[in-house]
Parts: sequence; C-alpha cells; structure tokens
Amino acid sequence: MTAPKDNPNVVDLQQRQPGTAATDRLGDLLKLVRGVSLKRINALVGTLFENVDDALFDLAERAGSNAVQTEYFDGMREVRKKRQLVERLFQDQATKAFTDFADGKLKAARTEVSPQPASGGLSLVDDTELEESLAVTSMVAKAENRLQRALYQVNQRLSVIIGGGKVEDNNNPIGPAVLGNAFRSAIREFEVNVQVKLIIYKLFDRYVMTGLEPIYDEVNVELIRAGVLPQVRHVAPTNKQPAPAAGVRLPPGAAAPAATTSAPTYYDPAADQLQAEIYHTLRSLLANRHGPEGHAGDGAVGGIGFSPTDLLSALTILQSQSAVAQARAESVADAAQAVQQIKRELLDQVNKLSGDAKDKRVSSADEDTIDLVGMLFEYILQDRNLPAQMQALFGRLQIPYLKVAILDKHLFAQKSHPARRLLDLLADAGKSWSEESDRDHRLYERIKACVETVLRDFDDDVGVFERELASFGDFIDQHKKRAELAEQRAADATRGREKLQAARRTAAREILKRIEDRNLPPVVHSVLSRPWANYLVLTVLRQGEESDEWKNALRFADEFVWSAQPKTTESEVTRLRALLPQLEKALRHGLATVAYHDSDVKQLMGELSLFYKRLLDGQKIETKTVKEVIAEQVTPATPGEDAEAPAPAVAATQSPVEEIVLGSSDAEGTAESEPAEPVEEDEFVQAVRAIKVGTWIEFIDENEQRERAKLSWISPISSKYLFVNRRGLKVCDKTVHGLAAELRRGSAVVLEEVPLFDRALDAIVARLRHAGDEAPATPPAPQAG
Repeated sequence: MTAPKDNPNVVDLQQRQPGTAATDRLGDLLKLVRGVSLKRINALVGTLFENVDDALFDLAERAGSNAVQTEYFDGMREVRKKRQLVERLFQDQATKAFTDFADGKLKAARTEVSPQPASGGLSLVDDTELEESLAVTSMVAKAENRLQRALYQVNQRLSVIIGGGKVEDNNNPIGPAVLGNAFRSAIREFEVNVQVKLIIYKLFDRYVMTGLEPIYDEVNVELIRAGVLPQVRHVAPTNKQPAPAAGVRLPPGAAAPAATTSAPTYYDPAADQLQAEIYHTLRSLLANRHGPEGHAGDGAVGGIGFSPTDLLSALTILQSQSAVAQARAESVADAAQAVQQIKRELLDQVNKLSGDAKDKRVSSADEDTIDLVGMLFEYILQDRNLPAQMQALFGRLQIPYLKVAILDKHLFAQKSHPARRLLDLLADAGKSWSEESDRDHRLYERIKACVETVLRDFDDDVGVFERELASFGDFIDQHKKRAELAEQRAADATRGREKLQAARRTAAREILKRIEDRNLPPVVHSVLSRPWANYLVLTVLRQGEESDEWKNALRFADEFVWSAQPKTTESEVTRLRALLPQLEKALRHGLATVAYHDSDVKQLMGELSLFYKRLLDGQKIETKTVKEVIAEQVTPATPGEDAEAPAPAVAATQSPVEEIVLGSSDAEGTAESEPAEPVEEDEFVQAVRAIKVGTWIEFIDENEQRERAKLSWISPISSKYLFVNRRGLKVCDKTVHGLAAELRRGSAVVLEEVPLFDRALDAIVARLRHAGDEAPATPPAPQAG
C-alpha cells in the first residue's frame, strides 16, 4: 500500500475506493469549495429569476408597439414555465464542472457560437447565436477584470488542491467563464426571442457576476483556514505592475487600494512610465514654490505635519457637509467658487479636528497634492472641450478626487488608475453632449447619477470608482451600439444621394453632348431629356459606365438623334427604314425599365410614328433647341399652340437634363451656398483636410446656439464632410472650404481628442513653468538689522 503524501493539504485524487460515487472522488477540500460556492451561486441565480418578471413587465409597459409588448409578455410566461428546469440544468452544469475539474477533464471555457444544424452546405452564423456569444464574452471579460485579485488567489489555491495542476480563469469551475457558459447552455431551453434572452443575460451579469466577489472571498477564507497557501499574494500573471517610481508613494500607514493593481488589461507600461515622469515634473515644480526651507519632502514646514488620516477625516466631513451645496452648484461660476474655497475649508476643518494643532501644519507634499487637485479642477472648469453644464457637474468631484490623491499618488502617475479612467470616460461622454442631442436628458442624468454615487459612496475604497467605471462603461457601450446603427444609416443615405446626383449629372452630360447644339423636333428632345436620361441614370447606378447596357443606351441616343434629322438621299431613307424597328425595341426596353405607364408608352409611340411618317414623306418639321423645349414644358403653352407637334406624355418630375439647363440646386449640389474656394490653401483649409473621422466639432449659429457633432464620413465622390450628433443622427454636411470658413470666423471649433486628465496635466505643467519663469531666480536677501 502506498504511503500517504507528507503534505496533508494536497489531496490525492487518484486514491479511490472501488465503487465510490463520482462526488466522492473530489476530495474533502474540493467538496468544501463546491459546497460553499454553489450554494451561494445558486441563490444568486434564484434572485436573478425573481427579478426577470419585473424587468420584462417594465419593458412591456414602455414598448413602442403591440408586437414588441407581446414578445415581452410571452417571454415572461416562458420563463415562469421553465424556470425550475433551467435552474436545475444550471446546477447540473456547475456540479459537472467540479467533477470534470477533479478528473482533469475541465477544458478552458471559451464563448463560442453554437454549431448550426447541418444543411448540406455552408451557412452564415445565426445572428441570435452571435448576439448571445457577444453578451457572454462581454460580461465574462468585465467580471474577470473586476475580480482579478480574488480570482487569482482562488486559482492558486485550487492549483494546490489538485496537486499542482495549472488553474487559470477560464478553467476554474467557479470562474466567470465557466459559469457564464453553464448559464448559456441552461437557458437554451427558453423559447424566446433574442431581445428577451439578452435581458436575461444582463440580469445574470447584474445579480450573479456582480455577486461573485464575496463568494471568492469566502472560498479563500475557508481554504486559508484549512492551511492552503495562507500567505498567497496577488501577482498578475501578465503585464506585471512595476514598483512605483521614486517620489511616487502612499502616505504612511495607507495600503495600496486593490483597484490600482487589478486592471492589467488597461495597463500600458510605456504610457505609465511617461505619466510617472510628468508627475515627477509636477512634484518638482510644486516643490520649488516652497523655497529651500520647504524642500523637506513630506515633512511639515515649521512643525509636525498633519497625518493623511487627519486630512481624510476632514475631507470626509467636508464631503458630507458640502453635498447639498454642491448639488445646487449648477453654474460654472458656482462650481469655480467651490473649487477655490475647498483648500481653505479643508485647513479650517483639519484644525478643528486636531485640538493640539497649534504647532501642526499640512506637510509640503500634501499641500502640493491639494494644490494639484485644485488646479486640475480649475482646468476642468475652463476646459473648452466640455459644455458649461458638464463643467459644473464635474466640478463637484473635487473632494472625492482629493481624497483619492491623498490615499494613492498613482492617480497622477498611472493612466490605468480607475478614478482617472472614470473621469476621462465621463469627460469623453460629456464632450458629445448638447441640449439638442439629449432632449430626454438621459445622458445628462446618467452622468449626474455617476457623480452623485461617487459623492455619496466614496469613503476610502477606491473600488467605488471601478464599479462606476464598469457601470457607466456599460451605459456608453449600449448607447454606442445604437448610435453606430443610426450613424451608418445617415452615411448610407448621404452616400446614396451623392451616387444618385453623380449619376444624374453623368446622364445629363451625355444627353447634352448629343442635343445641346442641335435643332431637333420637340418629341425627340422630350424623349432624350426625360425618360431616356432617367434610363441612363438607372443604368449607370446598376451596371456602371463600362457595361454593355450603358454603351447600348448611348448608341440609341446617337442613332435616335440621327434619325430625327432630315434625310436628303435615298441611302439615308433606306437606312432609317431599317433602323426604326431597332429604335422602337430599344426605346420600349428603356421605358419599361423606368416604369413608364403603358398608356404613356402607347401615346409616345403614336407620336413618334406620326413624326417618322412626316419625315419620310419629306414634310417640313418644326425644330427647337433644348432650352426652348424645356422652357415650354416648365411654362406650358396655351391651348392650341404647337398643334402640329403635340408634347409627349412625360413624368412630372424634373429630369437630369432640365436640372442642369435650369440650374437646379439638386443637380449642382449646394455649392452655391458655400464660399468661393480661395486660390491658395491657408492654415484653416489645411486644418480641415487634417481632421480625421471621429473628431468632434462645436458649431455655433448666429443666435449663439451651440451644437456638437462628430465627423462621421467623408464622401469619396464630393469630398463633403458628414457630421452626426451623439445619437448618430445627421446634423449637417460641409465642404472643405465651407468648414474652413467657419473655423476662420470662429463659428466652428475643433474639440481635442486627448483624454481630459492628460490635457489637464500638460496645462498645469505649462502653467507652473510659466509661473517659475516669471518668479525671481533667488529670493530677496533679508534686510540687515
């Protein structure tokens, strides 16, 4: 008999008794993990289904049509009917994951599109499966990023339990990936449309994925009690965070918040190194203000310094006291006043809290941090990128961000800090906001709710910022998907109009080449300038200018013009008689293509038959120029006039040829409303040509009304710029020189693409350097007594 292993914490899963059930093969510690986790996870799934009814009922009440409302009610009935079955299937899947894990058979979970039924050939991926796959992938990635610290520790301890096998996020039996796929497999039983399923996935994310952290913490605690890796530390397997650079440190006694090391997905070593250098520059410039006596690092000038705890306590009191006052600060002026007062109020409050504060002062380092955050928010309140309403909202965040800066100097040194990323995301969303594009105030209220959540909930847990970052990011992603669809429709509509106008101009040019300098019978003019021009438009749109159909259409126009001219020789008459059947056949084909009415076709053919009879008989036929014919059609002749050659039945809409001859704006575009192009390109024209798709611009009309729009598409045909608002709806389109003229006179302003935090730090560095240049090189010498 083999002796047991020396390490009691390593469970030998190979030691099995004959006839033992599969559940007994797991080992005591793995059974402990399974019991603790699945009990809690199944309870969370129960909570999810208890909320499905309310969610679907609310959506049904707000449905825009009876059909959509019926789908939601049908979904409610289906979930009620099969809830127990789906819960049981999910439990079976989750339990089986543990069994497979113990046997080493649990494969890495991947969110894949389910196989489609074989149909004897290739088929496209089902849209429903793709939507579900994207939903599961998104919530798994978000959960793994948010839970990285606790999940990493669970992975390491499970690895010990199974004897050293590699355990990662995607093969952990209680990892988000395995649970997400188990739930996806279970809810296949629901016979509901994809919209209802996506709502159920959203609720799974809200109630199950969000509730995993305490479960992981409990599992870790239980395994620590059992002696499994009690001292394990969270070390990210990739993109390991470097130690903070010199001069970037936490206050004494303050632990680094987990949030600063739990987001390797967003970590960019090169970018963070650059940010650290900028932060060092800021610290040096701020320290120079104190003079030689104030260069004592974190020590106070002239006495013992207040501790970070003193400052945080004072800030917490200010945060609660000023919440109501800040909520009323709807204007930028109010917010600016609050920003300037915070330092004074903080010093007053910290003195009140410290009864023995007679010889205490704020340390130079902490005073620099207070000033730096103050300058950050002064910049925000002057930022041209943000509308005034957004400036006022963001100004309310100064106290929470000051607390973060005192807790963790990585706020300024690392782009990946969650508080920094949240402010950048809010500012990016705020950049696109305008009253016109947010009439339901949905975006404004969502940003306001995020600000108020931080003000209300943030004490000393930086995780608040990470949770709000995830929540607000979800909101933006949902909006972005809808906006992109609308934006694509706007671009497609504009592209279609431009293609049509280009085709109409091409057709008109070809017709005018053949009739502009000729005197022809009115009936020939009318056929070529109206139905045949329209046929050419359709042909060039559908077939292109290289097609046989286009070439045949132009050949007909040439032969039709020749056929209408007087015939002076017998050979010409013979050729015309042979040509007429071919002309009639081609003309009928063209008229049918443009949906000419049968009665109109019959009338037109009668008129042409009469015309050719008179022509072959050698009778005199009246001819006119194209401008004379079109002028008569626009201004109808009096009854009885031109009875010898009655006008053919034609469509009432203006033809491509008429548009060019009459100078219609549809044919020529809107160029006449644009300024004339300058002979030489100046800096504004060059700036417009350099603008990239995705750039936001603020337009200001003559009434000082402001609208923000994004460059969505540049036409390859006309080079016009299409602008849409944050909903993806068209705002305007501009020519290059038209937009340059607006930039020149200041009625259009290009908004910056650089994130808010980066722009603010650059501006603060420039401000401090400028102040340093203006200051005297050395302090004045003291006067002799």
